[in-house]
Amino acid sequence: VVNRSGPGHPDMPTYQQKQKHVQHRKSKSVKNKEAQPTEVMAEPAYTVPAFRERSTEENQEYRRAAAFLGRELHELQYQLNQIKVATHAQVENIALTREVKKRMSVKKQTPEMMDKAPDFLVNLRSHTIWEKSTVKLFCTVQGKPAPIVQWLEPKVVNPLDIPGKYKIENKYGVHALIISRCTVGDTALYSAVATNPHGKATSKATVTVKRMSATGDLSWLPGSVPITPTHASKLDVTLLDKFGVTFGAEGETCKLVCTLNVVPDLPNLPPEVMWFKDDTLLAPCKWLEMAVSGSAASLTFPHLNKDDEGLYTLRIWTKDGTAEHSAYLFVRDAVPNVAGSPGAPMDVKATDVNKDYVLVTWKPPNITTEAAIKGYFVDRREVGSSDWKQCNDSPVNVCKYPVHGLKVGHSYHFRVRAVNSSGISRPSRRSDGVTTLDVTESKIEVIKIEGKYDIVIRQDDLEGSYVTLPGPPIELHASEINKSYIVLSWKPPKPCGCAPLWYLIEKSVGDSSHWERVNPSVQLHSPRYPVFGLEDGKRYRFRVTAVNKHGSSDASEPLDFIQKMNLHGVPSAPGRVVASRNTKTSAFVQWDPPKHPNNLMGYYIDASVVGSKTWTPCNHRPFKHTRFVVHGLVQGETYVFRVQAVNTYGLSDESQESDPLFIDAALKKGVEYGAPSVPYGISLLNCDGSSMTIGWKQPKNTGGTKITAYYVDKREAESLKWSEVNPTPTKERIYKVENLTTGKYYEFKVQAGNLAGVGVPSEPSRPFLCEAWMMALPGPVYDFKFSEVRDNSLVVQWKAPLYTGQSAVTSYYLERAKKGSSEFVAVNEEPINHRFMKVTGLEKGERYVFRVRAVNAEGIGMASDISQSVVAKALTGMKEIECGVDAETGDVFLSFEACEISQTSKFVWSKSYKEITQSERVTISTQGRQSKLTFTNPDEMDLGIYSVAVTDTDRVSSSHTLTEEDMKKMLELSYNIKNPVVPLKTVLNYEILEKGHVRFWLQAQKMSSAVSYRFIVNDKAVTSGEGTKISHDVSTGVIQMTVDHFTKANEGTYTVQLTDGKAKAQTSLVLVGDVFKAALKEAEFQRKEHIRKQGPHFSEYLSFYVADDCTVMLTCKLANVKKETAFHWYKEEEEIVLDVAPNVMSGSCTLPIPMFSRKDQGIYKATLSDDRGKDTSCLVCCTPEGIRLQCYMKYYTEEMKTHWFHKESKIASSEKMRIGGTAEMAWMQICEPTDREKGQYTIEIQDATKSYSRSFDLSGQAYTDAYAEFQRLKVVGGLPDVVTIMEKKSLSLTCTVWGDPSPEVTWFKNEQEVVSDAHNKITFEGGRFASLTINTVTVEDSGKYSINVRNKYGGEFVEITVSVYKQGEDIPEPKLGQMSKPKATPPPASMKSPTPTPPPSIKSPTPTPPPSVKSPTPSPAPKSPTPPRSAKSPTPPRFVKSPTPPRK
Repeated sequence: VVNRSGPGHPDMPTYQQKQKHVQHRKSKSVKNKEAQPTEVMAEPAYTVPAFRERSTEENQEYRRAAAFLGRELHELQYQLNQIKVATHAQVENIALTREVKKRMSVKKQTPEMMDKAPDFLVNLRSHTIWEKSTVKLFCTVQGKPAPIVQWLEPKVVNPLDIPGKYKIENKYGVHALIISRCTVGDTALYSAVATNPHGKATSKATVTVKRMSATGDLSWLPGSVPITPTHASKLDVTLLDKFGVTFGAEGETCKLVCTLNVVPDLPNLPPEVMWFKDDTLLAPCKWLEMAVSGSAASLTFPHLNKDDEGLYTLRIWTKDGTAEHSAYLFVRDAVPNVAGSPGAPMDVKATDVNKDYVLVTWKPPNITTEAAIKGYFVDRREVGSSDWKQCNDSPVNVCKYPVHGLKVGHSYHFRVRAVNSSGISRPSRRSDGVTTLDVTESKIEVIKIEGKYDIVIRQDDLEGSYVTLPGPPIELHASEINKSYIVLSWKPPKPCGCAPLWYLIEKSVGDSSHWERVNPSVQLHSPRYPVFGLEDGKRYRFRVTAVNKHGSSDASEPLDFIQKMNLHGVPSAPGRVVASRNTKTSAFVQWDPPKHPNNLMGYYIDASVVGSKTWTPCNHRPFKHTRFVVHGLVQGETYVFRVQAVNTYGLSDESQESDPLFIDAALKKGVEYGAPSVPYGISLLNCDGSSMTIGWKQPKNTGGTKITAYYVDKREAESLKWSEVNPTPTKERIYKVENLTTGKYYEFKVQAGNLAGVGVPSEPSRPFLCEAWMMALPGPVYDFKFSEVRDNSLVVQWKAPLYTGQSAVTSYYLERAKKGSSEFVAVNEEPINHRFMKVTGLEKGERYVFRVRAVNAEGIGMASDISQSVVAKALTGMKEIECGVDAETGDVFLSFEACEISQTSKFVWSKSYKEITQSERVTISTQGRQSKLTFTNPDEMDLGIYSVAVTDTDRVSSSHTLTEEDMKKMLELSYNIKNPVVPLKTVLNYEILEKGHVRFWLQAQKMSSAVSYRFIVNDKAVTSGEGTKISHDVSTGVIQMTVDHFTKANEGTYTVQLTDGKAKAQTSLVLVGDVFKAALKEAEFQRKEHIRKQGPHFSEYLSFYVADDCTVMLTCKLANVKKETAFHWYKEEEEIVLDVAPNVMSGSCTLPIPMFSRKDQGIYKATLSDDRGKDTSCLVCCTPEGIRLQCYMKYYTEEMKTHWFHKESKIASSEKMRIGGTAEMAWMQICEPTDREKGQYTIEIQDATKSYSRSFDLSGQAYTDAYAEFQRLKVVGGLPDVVTIMEKKSLSLTCTVWGDPSPEVTWFKNEQEVVSDAHNKITFEGGRFASLTINTVTVEDSGKYSINVRNKYGGEFVEITVSVYKQGEDIPEPKLGQMSKPKATPPPASMKSPTPTPPPSIKSPTPTPPPSVKSPTPSPAPKSPTPPRSAKSPTPPRFVKSPTPPRK
């Protein structure tokens, strides 16, 4: 119980202090005027009246009496004041009691309405007041059930905290907060938060309190500068350069700037500036930066987001009121992280905040070309943290999500990401921070009674310490119902049990009486809980139990049956869409709202160019109204528009498309202002004595439409009466007036007309004398036209004079002058014989005039009238004519895209500035803003100057000079497009794989998935089947065919034909004769090698080295052995038995020969064998000339006969096969060995009674090792015999050479050495790869080329014939030729040839396969002396058969 005291006492009841302030407020005007403190506001004080002057004794007596009476008067005054206050309070209490009874007897009648979330009908309004004044903030809110409104600043406003300071009212839905005796400290952002079970709504307003004096603290509105004692209205502010419609993208930085003219311009007194977005006052924040000075006001967006899109208004207080400017800011989506993913959601907000629960809402993004949105992911993070955590495991398909399980008293940010079939969008901008607190109703209740006291009761006091168990929760209902979840809401129980509460939720399915816990492991502290995982089609009941430390309450009343469903769904499609012109780059679009809005959020508008079928979003944030100005359109294009409605469930179906709209500026003010202005510059062009021909200039203002008529009037100079000359209008600016009288003077005037009507007549011309012209010189030219106006140049055109004089006009002189100057300067020193000229050297922005003089045989004629002036400045966005070739058809064309166009515009093409009307050589096509001139059969007759002009525009035009060089380039490109070829990176090649498989392959530079091809072998198509596998890889461009078993039947010509769209290609490989035999042998060898390696075999064949103690060590390495594998050493076919058996499991075996001498000569052999097979290794010796086979003998006599055999053929001594021997050894040397020399060799020695023979298989690894040793001593190169190529291509002659030491390479053409330059580029890389590249070959490059390779062992040279044919000629069919043999050259004279027989102690080197071009498909390199098959052929890739395989 609170006792009432005197006025202003802190213990005075709150409602009495508020009532006093209410009375003061009623006496003020309802207008928002600033209160001025006066003396009337103060309490009247007692004033002692003036008395007459007294004597000294009287004064002393008066002082004694005044002292006594003063004390009594003071006490009397205090008592009277106390009685006054008490009486006043009692009267107010009686009036208040009557008011309460009266209102309680009246039932409030409200119309029935459906359940609805809170919505502010009237928002709070910001106030600026003087200190010690009273302010009232009020708002109107609706909703069902009736919302509860809390006032925040920023904490909850409680009238009991400062009695008499605050008063809260609620009358018929109008909520008010009254703040009395305002101080500077009351400056803040006040919020009214309306809450009901269906949601929460907030309205905010700023209260600014100012002081009367300039001292002390000053307050200001957020976002504006401090308010000084001199109000901003003292300043005269004018907006100068204003910001326009702005376009940006998410993540970019944007700045809106408006320059100002402030009078007086005081540095310390900038104007008071306010920024609004969609009528909402803005304040500086992380996303907005504001600045203002005496010269400019700016609003900066450091990091744009679609949340920033909207209409921005700058409002500045001026002396005459306010100055405002508004413009729209459009923010498009950033480039998605995943192609095809949707844009980011926007306007993320956290509402319905509780202890551990918030409801997150957002707006969906617009989708045009992207796939439909499947759902959204919601992320959260605590304020101050950078770690985002996903709240939902599966996407939610509505634009709101209840987040529970939050920590009490913590602050959170939220963001949202959209999901579709292509991926996940970028995250939205994070929401404002929100703190999870208890926002339940106050537990304080104030009971007002008549009398002297108010009773303040707290809920905890009513319960006392005796109530420990809570009561059941009340008003259980479902606040959110949709297909994804159901949110249960209730009110805390009364009583609550004087202890912290948590809640248990139970559910029952259908008519079952069984109740099941919903949250068994989660403690709920908030009266909200989202239930997920409910089954479709099933009905549920729910009930809630309150629990505290003392126990649990009874269950609440069960909720009626509910099931998850979308109560509303997306809105219906908007109605009819109407589009109309606005400006040259914008359109005004309006539409009918949908019949079923279903809690509409706004609309998305899309635009499409007619014929493109591609829709582009016009806005990226839902727009609330049904009228929108679409900006950023292209003038001259025709668009259609559509609209979609947006709500929580997503986007509606698209509306019907609007009628097509041609984008151009709308006519202003109708027909009155659409008529053209007056023509001017009337001049006399010719006169024959009875008629005059006059000309004039076009009106400066056409009225927005094309001028279609001119009317001419005449009169005699002495007369005032005008007569009509041409009842039928003329379209030309020249007219012949007939039936005139010779010797009279005539005046003329002209009127122009268009669709809007006929304009005002021109001023009368000067008087012209009707007298026949007889002068010898030509008359004036007329009808000046300007085109191709650029910053420093323009083109002037004119028409020939009607009066030519006594002879024909032959040429012209052009003169120019700056406007206003009479000093004309000749443009051309020499006369020109055409009626156009390009004038260069102009100054940008200057205005020029021109005149022309015609020339005939008699001399230079009179000057023409001065032309209209023209400014040397290019139009914004002006483009030039482009010359190109159509990528599909190969047609040569000239194309021009206009920077602006009107609905009546036409493209006029000219050659040498003569309009092209009908021509069989060209065709003209126009679509929208682009026009194309296509040549039918371009040749030299089409060379020249081509120009194009767009009518009904501001001189949109361009020209292009088509030269012979340009024509040649385009014709070549056209030929390639009309005859497309699949570009080949590698022509058809072959390679031998493991197991003896042969792979034929080629590689295209690129090919599509639609490529088709076929292999043709000996004129028969081959398909993939048993023994043959055909495949391709689009990513690498490789096409291949693998033959599993390569036999003699595979000899012939291999061809591949490709087709990829319109492009084709063909490449061939001739595999016959020796080349085929070599390939066949290699395949058989690889097949045998594969079989050999299936059993035990030698990984490194037999070799020898000399140890430090001069012991000769024979060694070899083994592979694929096992314990049962047998190893044996042989000499001359006799087994060598060692004391210690070789250990095959060690991987190598060694035979030491100590005290090596001549008696140890012989053929040594090692064998491996087990149940899987057998392998043998022998020692063979090589010479620089070839391979030598040796056989050591115990003795030899002349009577003995020696014979050598290759396979079954007897060998005679020759240059190729040299046979010889000594008393101890017989040998045969194979010079320049080839694959033919592979096979079984046998030596037979016969004496008188007996025959002896020894055999050696020179194939496989034995031949590989021997040939590698021979190669080390020789130089080998390879190139094709003949190359055929089309001119202007590039030819690369490449071969691989090797030798020890590295050889020197020289190229020759027609026996003349080729020097490396820009045309012929010679390279020798790594000591192996020699190449000659001829760039842009011509017919002169045809001839015989050769390469000379030399080292100290000798040299070789190879000849190549190059044939170049011209474009368009038939491709010559090359004849099949044999590989030209390398011709040996003698070694240098200063060097001696090495000894034919190397010492036996030299270790045979490991065989090194020759380098080759790598195949795109990796495969093991075959160990064979056969040179590589994959060397790049230099033959051209266009349908040319390879004449011979690549040289080995």
